[in-house]
Amino acid sequence: MLEDEVIGFLEKRVTPFGTGAKIDCPKEYLGKRVYVLVCKDDRWESEKTPETD
Repeated sequence: MLEDEVIGFLEKRVTPFGTGAKIDCPKEYLGKRVYVLVCKDDRWESEKTPETD
């Protein structure tokens, strides 16, 4: 992973999707390989979770 050429960085909230979850990202990344990092500290804890797109 450290040797891969990173072309973007996103900070998103995981939202409900059926019985699972999803992360929205720009269409330009379709077909690209991505890594998803999950943070233990939830800064959005006090905010209301938005509805599913």
